[in-house]
Amino acid sequence: MTRSVLIADDHPLFRQALGLAVDRVLPDARVVEAGTLAAAAKAVGESGDLALILLDLKMPGAVGYSGIALLHAEKPEVPILVVSSADGAAAAAEVRAFGAIGFLHKDSDLATIEQAIAAALGAPPAPQPRSDEPVDTVRSTVAGLTPTQLKVLLAVLEGQLNKQIAYNLGMSEATVKAHMTAIMRKLDVSNRTQAALVARSLGLDLRH
Repeated sequence: MTRSVLIADDHPLFRQALGLAVDRVLPDARVVEAGTLAAAAKAVGESGDLALILLDLKMPGAVGYSGIALLHAEKPEVPILVVSSADGAAAAAEVRAFGAIGFLHKDSDLATIEQAIAAALGAPPAPQPRSDEPVDTVRSTVAGLTPTQLKVLLAVLEGQLNKQIAYNLGMSEATVKAHMTAIMRKLDVSNRTQAALVARSLGLDLRH
């Protein structure tokens, strides 16, 4: 059966380079490209044969590690390999905490990228972190939010009001409020400002 691989990066030339690497590792794969986080989420939702997601952290619509959390929530069984120019030492552990199986720096040569893709295709989904450390517990909770809840939380981070969020996500204000209530309950906070602070503290609002 033909499998598909999503390449989510806002640079066409780098998408082309990753496509070449995918073709060398999985010649029969169907490559799907996305230049924004919204397009990537749409592609993930529509693809029933997705085998791998190659994801850049710096994409329009993404802040910090939010792209990983959102796509992992959409298809938790599909491995995500982050290919980014973010600082490798700091990012490698963080991407795994939000659901990715590994991190690869964009400066890596083609052979290294191919090896990482081959390993990712044979890797099981990343296990959710288990720790008694408060930050790890909350990080795991954020990673476990539903795709819609993550979209609402990201909109809150951007300073959008419920009315704006409802319009942009195509839902009623009452539905937005219901999602916010669920988010605050999961994060164990009492208002949207505290929810935003929690998300920022975990890197969802960091520009890489």
